[in-house]
This record gives sequence, C-alpha cells and structure tokens, in this order.
Amino acid sequence: MPDDLTLLSRRTLMLAGGATLAAMGGAQGAEVPVDTGRVENGRVTFPNWRGPSDRPGAPPPAPLPPAERVGFAVVGLGRLSLEEILPAFGETRKARLVALVSGSPDKAKLVAAQYGVRPEAVHGYDGFAALRANPEVQVVYVVTPNGLHRDHVLAAAAAGKHVLCEKPMAASSAEARTMIDACATAGVKLMIAYRCQYETHNREVTRLTRGGALGRPKLIEAINTQTMSLPEQWRLRRALAGGGALPDIGLYCLNGVRALTGEEPVSVQAQIHSPPDDPLYREVEETVAFTLRFPSGVIAQCTTSYGAHETRRLSVQGETGAITLENAFAYEGQRLILHHREGRAEAREERALPVHNQFAREIDHMATCVRENRTPHTPGEEGLQDHLLMEAIYEAARSGGTLTLKPPERPLRKGPLDLTRGPEPDEAS
Repeated sequence: MPDDLTLLSRRTLMLAGGATLAAMGGAQGAEVPVDTGRVENGRVTFPNWRGPSDRPGAPPPAPLPPAERVGFAVVGLGRLSLEEILPAFGETRKARLVALVSGSPDKAKLVAAQYGVRPEAVHGYDGFAALRANPEVQVVYVVTPNGLHRDHVLAAAAAGKHVLCEKPMAASSAEARTMIDACATAGVKLMIAYRCQYETHNREVTRLTRGGALGRPKLIEAINTQTMSLPEQWRLRRALAGGGALPDIGLYCLNGVRALTGEEPVSVQAQIHSPPDDPLYREVEETVAFTLRFPSGVIAQCTTSYGAHETRRLSVQGETGAITLENAFAYEGQRLILHHREGRAEAREERALPVHNQFAREIDHMATCVRENRTPHTPGEEGLQDHLLMEAIYEAARSGGTLTLKPPERPLRKGPLDLTRGPEPDEAS
C-alpha cells in the first residue's frame, strides 16, 4: 500500500507549496517580493537579486496593450521589409502592424496572412485613399526604392497619416524639401529611419565621446563596404537609387559622424572611382572616399564601396583614448572596444551592452512621437541635411578641391549641436 503522501495529487502539492511560500513571505518580509515582483507606476518591478559584482538584470518589458498601440501601414514588401522590418513588429512595445501596401498582390496576401493583417487592409500602390479611411492606420512606413519615396510620402501626407520614411530620404535635396513641406502643410510628422541613431552601441559611442571619455576627439574613421552583383537590382539604377554606394551605404558613414559629434562639417574633400569596364557601374558609382572637417577641429575620414569585402566599422581617436565599434552599421553583431593607457600598459576593454532590435526601437520612437506629440529625433530636416552634404561630396569629387560647406538650410535648434535633430529618444521603451 502506498503511504498517504503518495496519494497527494500534483494539484494538492502545488497548493501546499504555494501556501508554504506565502507563509515564508509573510514571515520574512512580504514587503520585498523578490521573485514575484510588485506593480509600481503601471509596471511590474523586481528588486535586484544579483550580487554587486554582476550586472543587474533588465526590467521586464512593459508593452502597451494592443488596442493602445500606434497602428502602422508598411508600404513596400521588398527584402528589407520582409527580412527586418515586419519581424521587428514582434519586438515593438508601442506599435502594431495593421496594413500593407504592395504592388505584388499574391505576395501581399501571403504576408498579410503570416502577420495577421486583415485582407481588407491590404492595398496596391493606388490604395492610399483606403488608408485615409482606415482609422487604425496612424503611421505609414515607406520602404520603397529611394526614387519613389517622394511620391509615397506625399500620398501618405495627403491621406492625413504620419510618415516614417527609410533612408536615404529621397533621390535629391529638392525632393526632400518637397516632402518636408507636404508633411508640414498636412500637419503630420515626418521621421527618417536612421536606425543606427537608435541602436544601443552607436548611442554609447556618442555618449562616451561627447562625455569626454577619450579626452578631446581628434579623428574619426567610418567605413561601410560590401560587394554587389545582379545588375538588374534597383540600387544600380540612378533613377531609383539617386546614386550608388554613397546614398545607399555611405550615408551611414556621413550620418554616423554627424550624429557622433553633433556638429555640422565646414568643409569636404572627396574622390570617386568606378571600374570603367564593369557594367554594374554604368549609372552609379562604386567607391567614394570623403574627408569632413568639423568646427571643433575633428577630421572624419569616410569610405564606402560596392566593390570591397564587407566591413562596417566606426572608430574615434581622442587625446587620451580611442573607441572602435565593429559592425557599427550592421543589423546585428556590434562590438564596442575602448583603448586607453593603464599605467605602463595599453588597455583594451570590450563593453558588453544589452542588445535591442534597432528597427523595433526606431518604430517605437515614432509611435511615442505620435502618442505624445513630440518632434522625432531624426525628422525630415535631418534627411535634407544629408542630401545637401551628399550633393556637396559629389561636387567636391568633380572639382578635385576643398569645398566650403554652408550651415544647415533648415535648423531646428539655435545650436551649437544637433541642429537638425529633435529631442533624444527614450532609452527604455
């Protein structure tokens, strides 16, 4: 015969255990719910249980209820949308995917089913009027080729929707101005998707550099390269891309050093090279190298190419130390390394930071701006400034000399730093 204890059901044991834990909590300090947490200011919080030599754990996510999240329509279902942006909605806390716009009906139908988008919220590129009639859609995220951005942003603004637009903002500064004006006239927000300005490691490099961790910064090097094939892709067609390596991947270098210093460059020198016998570069450039000088004296050397092995690195040399950020402009895999003197030794310290999906962070920032009526950190004026600087880089390469640069055309602040940026994004969603 089994004894009485073996006759206890699993449920009885669980109830008994729960009662014991409750009694222990009451006896040893119920005011400190170490492993059950407590609700404070609308969030569940836990006390830090780790010892002083370990990093404290991150607080649990606090996503908004689905009905309170900002609804997004994604326009364009190409590689970036399907591989990065749509999956990122699974990690957002303030945004939700509610509509799709695509020129491929079969693909749109399949993707809608995969992500739970209602069939009636799937449209072709002529469907912006339907977006206007859909109150669930508050933001339109434009992820089409660069040369189509202007028309799609104008259509979204005319539909009364806020706009998040992929970088580069357009195919020219003239188009960028038109987009800013259209959104202002419609009374909607315009944000450019400079994802690296929301990425944890890039933000830490900026914080360390501006905070004096390296002494006075002197030199910056930014390199973003990859190799290309398939001549039929849109990035190699000037009408759709607006240029080659510079606006596509070199823009990360340009925008990255501007965001890092907070300054605007005062002069530029540049060189461009494309293999004359390579059909890939009949319309756009392969390689661009440019040097920017900033008011503080910082010199930034930037290099980008469609013809060199993939490298995405940002480094800062200061008077008392240096920083290297490997995979700085990649979707993942960032590694932040600090270099400094330690007595008679040269110390090399790697900082392990929490990893967050940078697409989710930029989407949530846009959602916050809509919910709280904020100016985005990377508004249209930030995109316009990069277009003006890219046009100056092309001109400097043509002339072969040093080109003096003008101040930003449409500053949002009086200065001296971050003239074309809105307030800093929240660090925690």
